[in-house]
This record gives sequence, C-alpha cells and structure tokens, in this order.
Amino acid sequence: MAVRPVLADLAPLLPSVRCEAAGGVEVARRIRDGASADLAVLAADALAALHAEGLVGTPRPLWDSETVAAVPADAPPAALDTVDDLRALLTAARAVAHSTGPSGTALRALLDRLGLRGRVHLVQAPPGTPAGSLLADGRADLAFQQHSELAGLPGVRLLGPLPGDTAITSTFAAAVLATAPHPGPARALLDRLASDAAAATALARGMRPHRRRQRLDAARR
Repeated sequence: MAVRPVLADLAPLLPSVRCEAAGGVEVARRIRDGASADLAVLAADALAALHAEGLVGTPRPLWDSETVAAVPADAPPAALDTVDDLRALLTAARAVAHSTGPSGTALRALLDRLGLRGRVHLVQAPPGTPAGSLLADGRADLAFQQHSELAGLPGVRLLGPLPGDTAITSTFAAAVLATAPHPGPARALLDRLASDAAAATALARGMRPHRRRQRLDAARR
C-alpha cells in the first residue's frame, strides 16, 4: 500500500502497464498462490522471502520510506522531538493503530525495545486499510504508518517521523516474477521504476531513493 500513491502518480508515464494494488500481505499471498503478473513492488524483506522461495527474481531496492506518527486532526498539539516525547505519546494513547506491513512489525519491535509493549494498546488495521483511517473513525488516537499512506488522509494530522534512534525506515523494492508472462518488458519496467523520474515522483510522496543508490550517485559525481 505504501507505494500505491507513487505508482498512481507514475501511471501516466506507463500507459501500457496495468497496475493492481493491494496490501503487501495480500500481494505476497497471491504470488504464492500462482497469480499471473510480471512485476511485484513490495517491502524488500517480503520480496527477499519470495526470492528465497524461487517465486521472484533478484529484488532491486527502489525507495526508502520513513514511518511517521499521526493523530486525529482535532487533537491538541503534541511534540515529537525526543524519545521521551515518543514515550509520552505512546503511554498516553488510548489505542495505537498500526498496519500489517513492515512499519507495524517494526513498531512492535520498537515497543519491546522501549519496554512498553504491555503498556500500549495496539490496534491493527485490516489488510489494505490505512492505519490513519482508525484515527478518523475514533478507533485509535495515535497511528504509525508510512508517510505516503498517512499524508492527505481526511481527519488526520501528521506529527512527523520518529525521533533519534527510534526512527523506522522501510525499503521498498521490485522484482520480476519467476512465471512472468512478459519478462523482457517487466525488466524494462523495473529500469523505469529505478529511474530519476520515478525517484522524483517518490520524493513528492515522502519517499527517497534507496540509500545505496544515493551513495552510488554521489560516487559518480
């Protein structure tokens, strides 16, 4: 889901490509069930697992995405500059929404590291549903998810990324399916997704080119 807005923005540049969006868990399930497709764009760890099973080719990392915190639009102002600020938000929240994707997995690990798992009531959004929607309908008063998934949701106000060493960064990648009906065009599409034009589109949605690619670009200069 995190890359859905990016792919939607890129659609005019890819007129011959038909995109079908779903939550990452659902996409991985479909691939394991033999779905007919040429290319998959998913969290890098999910694609790595599919690659280990022989279901996709070598994943190519594309974009890095920060997990951000959000509250209902009418919530009072709250600071998120320090780890103590984050602790205060988490322990004061009635319910904390998260996704089924990599940001949710990382959030649970972070709560364990902070010793807060038993003190925070977590609410998992259904697959394919933005965690921010639970803020808008009152089921939660704090949410964590990828920036691209929370930005622009009605009834939601972003607080920003997590501070210091609590920051959560997810990498999204693409890979050609082992059973791709059109492997050549799929590889060409993968090159376009790794292009500067696609990187600019991702930046506009709160993502950035994968850090390894950034280092390579800097080395070339």
